[in-house]
Amino acid sequence: MKKYYLLVCILFIVNTLTFARVGDVLKAFKTPGPMPTGLAFDGKNLWLADAYTDKIYKIDPASGDVISSFDSPGYRPEGLTWDGKYLWHVDAGEKYMYQIDPSTGKALKILESNSPNPRDIAWDGKFIWIVDFKSDQLIKVSPVDGMMVQVVSSPGGEPTGIVFDGKYLWVADRGTDRIYLVNPEDGICLSSIRSYSPFPYGLTWGDNSLWCVDYENKEIYQIEIFSKDIFTRWDEKELSLNFIKEFRNYGPGTVKTLDIYLPIPENRDNQTLLESVKYDPEAAKVIEDAWGQKISHFHFDNLKGYSIVKPGWEVKAKIYAIEYFIYPDKVGTVDDIPADIKQKYLQDGDKYQISDPFIKDLAKKIAGGEKNPYWIARKVYEYLTNNLTYNLKPVGGWNPAPTVLKRGTASCSEYTYSMIALCRSLGVPIRYVGAISLRGDDASYDDVFHRWTEVYLPPYGWIPFDANKGDQETPGGKVMGIGNVDARYIITTENGGGDKYLWFGYNYGFTWTSEGKCRIAEDSYGMWSPLGEKKFKKPVK
Repeated sequence: MKKYYLLVCILFIVNTLTFARVGDVLKAFKTPGPMPTGLAFDGKNLWLADAYTDKIYKIDPASGDVISSFDSPGYRPEGLTWDGKYLWHVDAGEKYMYQIDPSTGKALKILESNSPNPRDIAWDGKFIWIVDFKSDQLIKVSPVDGMMVQVVSSPGGEPTGIVFDGKYLWVADRGTDRIYLVNPEDGICLSSIRSYSPFPYGLTWGDNSLWCVDYENKEIYQIEIFSKDIFTRWDEKELSLNFIKEFRNYGPGTVKTLDIYLPIPENRDNQTLLESVKYDPEAAKVIEDAWGQKISHFHFDNLKGYSIVKPGWEVKAKIYAIEYFIYPDKVGTVDDIPADIKQKYLQDGDKYQISDPFIKDLAKKIAGGEKNPYWIARKVYEYLTNNLTYNLKPVGGWNPAPTVLKRGTASCSEYTYSMIALCRSLGVPIRYVGAISLRGDDASYDDVFHRWTEVYLPPYGWIPFDANKGDQETPGGKVMGIGNVDARYIITTENGGGDKYLWFGYNYGFTWTSEGKCRIAEDSYGMWSPLGEKKFKKPVK
């Protein structure tokens, strides 16, 4: 019987490791003290600082057992890191950094930290990085004299942990409850994962995975990073969406023919349809455009003056926030992208004008000689978020990319056209998706809509890049436009642009002919309703 249970445990562990996704916890154990702070890995053992016991513990990473401990040199012990031979430690009260002999616990060197509020430290092979909690900065200092070498902005407003993985920095932030991947050369935030725990604190890197200590739960977690499964879902909601396209003829003439095209939502990573789409009135037929988009086609004849039609569809669905974690060095090359994807999604169009000399020159200036599709798209994304601002007035809406990029203001559609134009000019396949948006409450109304781009990154496939959403001040806020979609959309459209039904639009398209003079008004809107039990606000008894 014992052998049977042992076999079950082994199979459970194997399955957990085999099917772990990025961000999954591989291992967890309790900390020896009640106020865990800094965390380090020496290649064999973990080291943990505790601000209540004022001790630094040596811990077996397999079991979580304490091997040994010694007193911290200061009275507010915080960050720890390992330089290959010695521990380095920073104290938040004294603002000192200590080089410590791990066998004796004695400080071999004491340096000013040059940080007014140090929280954690990391060793990059040559320099020490310090997270400063209140100035929201990542400070690189010399281990010789503690002098400042470089400063970059922290991804978020409350950084608590930092570690170097051999190429990039990881930074924990307890305000956003995220752990960010940061390029140390320029401070650009590359990607992020949600923290498994409520108060992420010290970070370290070991056994090809990330380790995090949580201050609230008083636990240490080993976190999967390099899984091929980079996709997670969050924040599930069940909602009904009714989308309507109104068309009014105020006359006095007759609209002889009217054709309305409404793209049909399907199952995607961010949405699961609970039943088939319902049409009102019944669609004349379902057609498919050049991009494989299924479209409901409604046809009307002889609409006399003062008449109105309201074709539409209704869908019930679960919607989610979705996240794809991208580690740039794991992305393949442009040559790894399938030929059929390139053929379909490198085409030019009226709104892109990728052959325009201005677009071609600007694209080359932005990307330089970069070959990695992630970095090409990321450089374009950075350029757009730094050089465009969202504005529909006094001009704007659906202007082509050269006009938008010279002007400097853009709608979400114009961010999309510009991103597509520059990426396609550089040989990176890119498309757009269009969606109806939840506006605040679950029972809401949307007549504004939203669209963004998806970039094809091998081997992962289509990854969201929303430059409009990425127009944020903090590095961590900016990266939320990459690989992340909030739980507030039903996507209706996947398109490359320029098809005969939707043209360069999304959510709908229409054409009409008339006999005599006709004054036409048209409107489009989505009506959201929550599914399930009604919600009431009640006091606590």
